[in-house]
Amino acid sequence: MPAKRVSVVVTRRLPEPVERRLRDLFDTHLREDDTPMTKAELISAMQTADVLVPAVTDSIDAGMLAHAGPDLKLIASYGAGVDHIDIASARQRGILVTNTPGVVTEDTADMAMALMLAVTRRIPEGLAIMQHGGWSGWAPTALLGGRIGGRRLGILGMGKIGQALARRATAFGMQIHYHNRRRVDAEVETQLGATYWEELDEMVKRVDVLSINCPSSPETFHLMNARRLKLMKPTAVIVNTSRGEVMDENALVRMLRAGELAGAGLDVYEHGTEANPALRGMSNVVLLPHMSSATEEGRIEMGEKVIINIKTFADGHRPPDQVVPGRL
Repeated sequence: MPAKRVSVVVTRRLPEPVERRLRDLFDTHLREDDTPMTKAELISAMQTADVLVPAVTDSIDAGMLAHAGPDLKLIASYGAGVDHIDIASARQRGILVTNTPGVVTEDTADMAMALMLAVTRRIPEGLAIMQHGGWSGWAPTALLGGRIGGRRLGILGMGKIGQALARRATAFGMQIHYHNRRRVDAEVETQLGATYWEELDEMVKRVDVLSINCPSSPETFHLMNARRLKLMKPTAVIVNTSRGEVMDENALVRMLRAGELAGAGLDVYEHGTEANPALRGMSNVVLLPHMSSATEEGRIEMGEKVIINIKTFADGHRPPDQVVPGRL
């Protein structure tokens, strides 16, 4: 008699090749439309599935986990971040949690560079003029931006994405400075030509562009607060492709309005999808809808990691990307 296939519930639509492979390997229940599940739908899924595949938009707290069925043994999250899941509560209930680390590194670093260029070279302003038919011809002083070559880039968080960004920025002729919880290896510093700053305050005073690349945690909440933003040069630009909560968004708005910062490029926001309305009307601000990791290649690779984690678990082994509390 054949063994029972693992029951998998997927909470969002995934790239077609990923969905096809999930159906081939498991008893997979796919989402019919690409809308987030309600809390009740998530609880229902956890009561029936062996494995839940949520997205980063699905908040799974201790109260919801308390309703999980006895068969739920793995939450194979589709995404690198896991702050949407109460991992400690899951562990207490004997439920493993996995994620998909390392996949979005290059894509996110690309987007950070794109935002830097978009803000400093005023690309959205030029695009708007062309789309509205307002271009009357070339002029010597029209839409003057600034070159990024020779500027100091400060990287807040020198993990994989921060290092990938540093490699790109070096190719553009930028000087690399960074602040991190722990100093990176001397060999890495040498390869990147990077200068380490133990004190974040001292770094932000000196850089021309600041890129936020650190994770969300109680320690990083509003790390870029009003006091620290005021330390930056009025000609400086700030870019965030990491977590919105690291930035005090209201303070950022005040600084931009007062001309105390030159511009900002944001892909994430302090309150999820609710970007501060004041940011939308600023010509020196570029806003994106959390699309740093949005490449077809990256999303398929994320799905492949989910599948490997489920398959390894189903075969009775420890999933390669298991998340352990205290090691995030």
